[in-house]
Amino acid sequence: MTTSANNKQTIAVIDYGMGNLHSAAKALEHVADNATVVVTGDAEVIARADRVVFPGVGAIRDCMAEIRGRGVDKVVQQAIDAGKPVLAICVGMQALLKHSEENDGVDCLGLLDGNVRFFGNPHRSAAGDKLKVPHMGWNRVAQMPHPLWAGIPDHSYFYFVHSYYVDAANPAQIAGHSDYGFDFTVAISAGNLFAVQFHPEKSHDAGLQLLRNFCQWDGHP
Repeated sequence: MTTSANNKQTIAVIDYGMGNLHSAAKALEHVADNATVVVTGDAEVIARADRVVFPGVGAIRDCMAEIRGRGVDKVVQQAIDAGKPVLAICVGMQALLKHSEENDGVDCLGLLDGNVRFFGNPHRSAAGDKLKVPHMGWNRVAQMPHPLWAGIPDHSYFYFVHSYYVDAANPAQIAGHSDYGFDFTVAISAGNLFAVQFHPEKSHDAGLQLLRNFCQWDGHP
């Protein structure tokens, strides 16, 4: 992995015009030792970065239009192919799957096997109690072994805001799961790619520790 002349690594947070990335960037700056955090949509800047964060908020149709229109799909693929540590967050995670049920159905990037599905309305717990959609607030995450969970107790709470969930097709890639009426995937590990449904930048100590781990991660599961 390369570094710049001042020996600082660069972490590129991809900006494709969907949402305020200030909180994610500030959280990374807080935990990143000897690293420069850059929020950018410039493909050349992202290509030179040592680590890449692929965030996302909003409706998947709008996100996918911007991702493809700005060439972010190619940038993410190139970062993965180059072996750089890549962290996808929230809709960034969902965009990596094959297809989403949101907005009457949208084709996604297909870099991960599986689909994105609606929780349902009404959505109910196993006991029959009605659950609010979107799934908003704190929920526990059960972890599968991975370096990004280092120093984070199993079943720690993370912060979620979403109405659609990832239905992962490859059980070997599931790195974390939560329960909201049923068990669903909230983290996926695929080589140098790690993707999470929750917002680590809003998840207090556990989220900051995950981001700190990402800043130190060598890209190996």
